Amino acid sequence: MTEVIAIENLTHSYQAKTPVLDGVTLSVARGEIVAVIGLSGAGKSTLLRCVNGLVKPTGGTCRVFDTDVAALSESGKRLLRRRIGMIFQEFNLVDRSSVLTNVLIGRLAYVPTLASCFHRFPAQDVALASACLAQVGLAGYEKRWARALSGGQKQRVAIARAMAQEAQLILADEATANLDARTKTKIMEIIQDVARQRQAAVLLSMHDIELARTYCTRIVGLRQGRITFDSPASEVSEADVDEVLRRNSAGEQDDET
Repeated sequence: MTEVIAIENLTHSYQAKTPVLDGVTLSVARGEIVAVIGLSGAGKSTLLRCVNGLVKPTGGTCRVFDTDVAALSESGKRLLRRRIGMIFQEFNLVDRSSVLTNVLIGRLAYVPTLASCFHRFPAQDVALASACLAQVGLAGYEKRWARALSGGQKQRVAIARAMAQEAQLILADEATANLDARTKTKIMEIIQDVARQRQAAVLLSMHDIELARTYCTRIVGLRQGRITFDSPASEVSEADVDEVLRRNSAGEQDDET
């Protein structure tokens, strides 16, 4: 399998504090769905931010599509992010815009600068966005306002946006948090279908171990910035889970910036 993410001995600290990431080594190949599980403060979000270039690591390397992310200029990072779809817990939609416009935002990097300023898209992009909405079960929702959607529907729009972007790597930061059990399952089914059909690599941060076991190919345990295990989903034991999800001795979670 072709590696999309190759991370070696990655470290990161915020303002000289205790490292949020401490010697992380991880790879993700095309078609893989890799879940990173851990408590809040374990370093999951920081890891994703290093992958898309929003955070510059203090040590080690993070290569995406065989490119050292930290070595890229800002324009280089923008070009890299054109190939990376982001799905957030908070959805990151423009509530005052239509569902179709929110999906078309995934095409902004592909249209000329002037046209992008006025959100003018070629007819083929509009057709692509509508097709992506249909694929996530939202056919006919194009003209609805994003603010009128339920949480699960908003997350589907976010996935459709990544699909319209034709992302080869999808990063999902607690994408199923705050959703009901049925909606969580549907969102993971859609993500799984995207990975299979497009051979995209998927890296998710999450707390739900059962969802990870059901829909992911691998599960990585992260505790206080260090990987405690990296195993096929079917081989992760209860002892592995207990080790990574237990609280520290003070019964508190570590802060993560």
